[in-house]
This record gives sequence, C-alpha cells and structure tokens, in this order.
Amino acid sequence: MSIKLRELIRSIRACKTAAEERAVIARECALIRTAFKEEDNQFRHRNVAKLLFIHMMGYPTHFGQMECLKLIASSKFPEKRVGYLGLTQLLDEHTEVLMLVTNSVKNDMAHDNQYINGLALCALGNIANAEMCRALAREVERMMSSTNPYIKKKAALCAMRIVRKVEEIEDKFNGRIASFLEDRNHGVLIAGCSLLTTLLEVNRDYVPDFRRHIPSLVRVLRNMVTSGYANAAEYDIAGITDPFLQAKILRLLRLLGTGSVDASDEMNDILAQVATNTEGTKNTGNAILYECVLTIMSIEAESGLRVLGINILGRFLQSRDNNIRYVALATLQRVVNVDLKAVQRHRATIIDCLKDSDVSIRKRALEVAYALINEENIKNMTKELLNYLLVAESDFKEDLCSRICLAVDKYSPNRRWQLDTLIKVMTLGGNFVKEQQREKFCRVVASTPELHSYTVIKLYFNMKESLSQEALVNVGVWCLGEFGDHLISGRAMGPDNQPIQVAPGDVLDLLQDITRKPPNPDKAHTTHALVAAALIKLVTRCPSEVDRIRKTLRRFECSLNVDLQQRACEFLELLERDWDASRAGILDRMPVPENDIGSGDSRAIGDASIDEVHPSAGRSSAPVGGGGGGGGGDLLDLNDLLDGPSSSPSPAAAPITSAQSLGGGGGGGGGGDLLDLLGGVGGAPAPAQTISSAPAAGAGASDLGLLGDIFGGTPSAATPAPMAAQEAPPMIAFEKAGLKVTFHPKKEADGSSTILAKFRNDLDVPMTNFVFEVAVPKFVKLTVHPATGQVLPPHIDAVTQTLSCMNSTNGEKGLLMRLRIGYVVNGQPVQEMGQVAGFPAGY
Repeated sequence: MSIKLRELIRSIRACKTAAEERAVIARECALIRTAFKEEDNQFRHRNVAKLLFIHMMGYPTHFGQMECLKLIASSKFPEKRVGYLGLTQLLDEHTEVLMLVTNSVKNDMAHDNQYINGLALCALGNIANAEMCRALAREVERMMSSTNPYIKKKAALCAMRIVRKVEEIEDKFNGRIASFLEDRNHGVLIAGCSLLTTLLEVNRDYVPDFRRHIPSLVRVLRNMVTSGYANAAEYDIAGITDPFLQAKILRLLRLLGTGSVDASDEMNDILAQVATNTEGTKNTGNAILYECVLTIMSIEAESGLRVLGINILGRFLQSRDNNIRYVALATLQRVVNVDLKAVQRHRATIIDCLKDSDVSIRKRALEVAYALINEENIKNMTKELLNYLLVAESDFKEDLCSRICLAVDKYSPNRRWQLDTLIKVMTLGGNFVKEQQREKFCRVVASTPELHSYTVIKLYFNMKESLSQEALVNVGVWCLGEFGDHLISGRAMGPDNQPIQVAPGDVLDLLQDITRKPPNPDKAHTTHALVAAALIKLVTRCPSEVDRIRKTLRRFECSLNVDLQQRACEFLELLERDWDASRAGILDRMPVPENDIGSGDSRAIGDASIDEVHPSAGRSSAPVGGGGGGGGGDLLDLNDLLDGPSSSPSPAAAPITSAQSLGGGGGGGGGGDLLDLLGGVGGAPAPAQTISSAPAAGAGASDLGLLGDIFGGTPSAATPAPMAAQEAPPMIAFEKAGLKVTFHPKKEADGSSTILAKFRNDLDVPMTNFVFEVAVPKFVKLTVHPATGQVLPPHIDAVTQTLSCMNSTNGEKGLLMRLRIGYVVNGQPVQEMGQVAGFPAGY
C-alpha cells in the first residue's frame, strides 16, 4: 500500500541528494502503478493527488491520465474535484484521450450542484480543444443566462476559450454580453469585459456594434473613481476601488475608442478624471495610471489629455522603483510617434536614464532616445549621446555607437556633418563600431568627391593623436590609400589661410606605426591587410617613396597569415617593370558603386573648408603616439554638430593656439577628449577665441584647441566699464568621493574675473597626479595658471590654482565651466566630470 501525500512530501524533502530523491519518486511511482492495475478505487484520488505533486517536480506522470477520467466520472465531489485538477494539469488540448471526457463534462455542466458546474466550466475553459468547444458551446451559452453569478462568470470565461478556438461560432455569444456589462456583481462585470475584449481582439469588425456600451462602461468606471461609492469597502485594495475591474474597463475602452472621434469624446472626461484622481504612490494606483495612459494614447484623445498622459509617464521615470521606470520607458517608446513634442519635454530625464545602474533600463532608455531623434533635433540629441559615449560602460558602447550611426545616416542635414559625426563616434568608441558602419562610412566618403580632401586630412590628424580605436584606424588607412594625394598635395588651406603641408614620408611613418602597434592585436592581420592595400595605392600617389613601400611590403611577404602573404606577393609583383604601363590604371581610385550613385540622396554637401588643423600641420609632423595619451582632437570640430556648417575661414579670425594640459602626469589623455562638453548656443559661428594656459609642473603638452570654439554666437565688441575690484562669496564647484573644489571669484577693475580654486582632500590617503581641466564657451577667454602642486595631502586644502577669465559679452551671457578632474588614489586612477554655473551676475 502506498503512503499518504503528506508523507510523500515529507520523505522527498528529507532527501539530501538528487539521486536519493529520484529513488524515492521511482519507488512511489511503482506503487501507484500497482494500485492502478489492481483497480484500487478506495485510494485512487490519493494516488492521483500524489501524481500531481510528482508532476510539479518535473517527473513523467502520463500513466495516470486515464485515472483522472475515472475520477471525473465518480459521483463523489472530493474525487471529482481531484479528477478535474488532474485533468487540467496532466493533460493538454493535444492529448488524444481528452475526447473521452467530453460526455462527463457535459453531464457535470447539467448537474444541480453549482460547484460541480464550476469544475466542468473551469476544465473546459483551460484545456478544451476545437472539437470539445464545438460540442459544448450550446451548454456554455445556456449557462451564461444563469441567474447565479458564480456560474455566470465562469461560463463567460469559458466562452473566451471557445471564441479563440472556433472561428465560425465566435458570434454565438454576442447577444449575451450586454447583460454582463449591466450586471452589478463585479465578478460578472470583469468576466463580461474579458469576453468582449477577447472577441474584439479576435475580430475587429465587431467594434462598431459594441460602441453603444461605452456609456455604461463609463458610468461603472466613474462610480468606482468617485469617493462616495457604496461598495468601496468591499472591493478596496490599497485605497483603490477594485483596480482589476478598472484595468479591464480601461483596456476595453481602448479597443472601442481606437479610430473613432465620437467614441473617444465620450470617454475623454472619465479618462481625465482617472488620470488626475488616482493616487500613484503605490503599485495599485500605478497599474491603473498605466492602463489609463495606454488608453489615452490609443484613442483619438484631445491634445491636452495626451500631454497629461505623457506627463504621468514622466512622473514614472522619476520613481525609485526600477520596474516602474522600465514600464514608463517601454510605454514612451510606443507612444513617441503619437505626440513627439510632448515626449520631447522629458528628454533630459530620458537621457539621465542612460546612466542608470540597471542595464535593462539603460537599453530601453537608449531605444527611446533613438526614437526621439528627427531632423529638427538630430544635432542636440547626437551631442547628448556623444557626451554619454565618453563615460558609458564598455558592454554598452556597441549598441550606443550603432544607434548614433543609424540616426546620423538617417537624419544628417548634410554630408559634411555626417562625416564629422561618424569620425567623432570612431574617435570615442571606434573599438565598438560595427563592420557595416565602417563600410557605410567609406561608401559615403567615396561618393562625395567634394569632401575627399577634407575627410582624409581630418582622419590623418585624428590618427596622429591616437591609434587605439580600431574603426578609426581601419577607415583612416583606407582613405589614406584612396585619397592620399589630397593629403600631400599642399592645396588644402587651414583656418589661417596657410596651406596644410604633410610630407609623403609622414604618411609612411604613420602607416609603419600602425603596422607595429595595431589597435586590436587579435585582428592584426586585418589591419595589416588594409595597410598593405594602402601602401600599394600610395605608389602612384607618392612616387618618391616607392623603395620604402617595397621594403614594408616585403615584411608582409613572410607573414604567417596566408591571405596577407598572398596580398603582399601580388602587390610586390605590381611593382615590377612589366606593370609600368598599366600600374596607374590598376591602382586608380576604387569606383563608386552604382547603387550609391543612383540612390537619389539629395543631401547637401556642406562646407568643405578646413577650419581646424593640427598646430604642426604647416611643418614636419610629430611622431605618432600609439596609446591615445595625447590630447587634442584637433580636427574633431564638434562645434559643427550644434551650429551647422562652419563659415569659410576669415583672414581676421584669430588662430586657435595650442593649450597645455592643466595638471601633471597621470592624467592620461589631454583636453581633446572633452569634445564639446558644454552645450552650444544657437547662432552663426564666430572667429575662434585664443585659449592659453601654462603647464603645471611635470605636465605633458596636449592640444585643447577645440575648447575655444565650443559655443556659437558672436562676441560683443563692447568693452566693460571700469570698476573697482569686488570679491564674491566662495562657491562649491565640485564635491564628490572625498574631493572638494571651492571657487573664490573676484571681479577685477578692468572687467576681467579671477577665480582662485582651492582643492581639499577629505580622505585619509593622499591624492597624487592631480589634474584639473576647464572648458569654457567661446565668448570667454580663459587663462589657466599652474597649480601649486600635484599631490593633495589628506584633510587640507593646501593646493590652489588660479583661473583668469574675460567675458566678451559684458556679462549678458553668464559664465559656465565644464570640469574634468583626474587623480590617483590608492594606486587606482579616478576621473570625474562636472559643470559649474551660478556665478554672480556680471562674471
């Protein structure tokens, strides 16, 4: 004789290993099989109950299916209840023996006991197949007319299964739905709403017929929202009257109001009432508000109501609960096409979600941010995403780079801006740019001959700054091979109207540096193959360097990579005298694909002038740094992202001077990584302001030329009136992780401002290799004096640094600063960023 269910559970829980558990299950299953063979009717229901528990643990129990059918045929309610439970758990709609139970279910549906009726309806609603639904549809329709709410609601839920399974009788229950929606029992109401929702989802053609029920649904919903509802205490959950019914009605109204202005007008008032009166401090209220927002955004609602709905989602974004924020972002992504302007108001909050610690929220926020991008805001949104790319985690950068590239390809205002932005992406996250995006960039460059010179010069100087980004190096090497003649021709003019001089030997030096230290050692053979192709192309573009090119190719001839070795051998063969006549034609520029020529893209080219050049462009180039530790970003020209194409260089424009790193060693890269840290101000680009600073002790030089052209706008020529020197109260510019930066501003008599920055270390260990860097708008001329030291002792503010500023707008535009701070603590490098505003008026 087998044991009781309780004893089986106890023995299984006592097992210490999986093998011991399997042994107990196998022994008990053998006893149960023996009992089934002996037709032991006394303990059949107990054995089936134990099989249900064994099934829940994942073991096979198919041998007990027929016993469930025998229990259902029993006249005893306890046995019938276990039989129906086993039927719904051990069988599914595809089980062949299921048809054998149809007659028993039909008899139980006609039984006098309402609970037996309920068992039969529940089983039919859970596992009925199409044949059973056809056979029992009439009985279900009859039971929907019952006066017993218990049977009536179960019959409606069973009708949902029939509607889904059998298309030809989906309209069989249409005449019964009205009585459900008028019923005062909430269980019947929910069942009726669920049945009608299912019917409308299966066949949208029924929507116009059921719109006549909107007033009754609105009345029920208004009664529950009203504070004086008679049955509020009976259905109250966390201060909300029957939130399940409210959610069902809102979902049904969403289906009825879609595509109909008149139907939407009938429900506008109640939706506004639900949205404003429902308390969102608990999950219960948030669920109602979520359904309400989905309904508002799906129907033909008034613009003010849509704004209200999107503002609710904006409130969700500020919640501390990650689940609520995720739901808000997912909903914003669905409704962004309905009311883009209203969603744009929450752009800052969405961008902030990109920095969330939860990766699922970051990914969803990126999708919403991408959906917000259009022709009007492409520049501002791209700037926000690029700034985030500077601090994003490595595993998130690939998706971020891909989204930026897709948006730029789709919405860029002109080719110049498109190429500039893609180069910036490859400069900041080139190791995460996909192969397809690199190929797209090369096709765009090849199909835009007006920008060949501009692009190859810009890529050349970016690679001079850093060889650490794979995509930048790959496309740069390709462009050097294809358009290297533009680079060495000397015809391109810099911002000071002086020709940009790059010697052929400098180009070969750069390619040799790339060969020695490829950005990705695991894919060195790919980089070397590109270098080999560029070298053979440069034979016709740099005739004076043929011997050096031949020597470099001979190194590849011995490569272990078969493809690279074959390329090198073929390229060396091209250098033989036999190919002199046809070499130029073979090594000509790669033709543009026909689909790129005939793509019909009427996008403007943009300004092709060179407005930012490396300071060494007019003389022999400096050696290349392989690790990206240099400063610069000389040609990155991120200002174009904000102000449109830069104007042609004017002779009166002041050249951008090279700035020094503001701190000592250990700070890593120079200022070029700041890349437009301040937001741009609309207006035409103005001549660049000179930025100068003196190096601190031990500081390495790195170019900060970009920082002089971050903001747009034309500086005013007015000069400030003389005044006496005035000191302002100290202000905390930065405070984080034990570091506190305090500014002591002082207005000088000549109108300039002097700011004394004091650095305090509140940790118990010193901060070494301290670097303090500042970026300002273009209407401000900034001079940064050397810091008094590079080591911050614990619990003291002994180190200071002086900043001198001249605001050319006479204080009409307030002073803004963007900070980048680097230091080493306990052997770990730390880099922080911050923004300072709120300076006293006139600074």
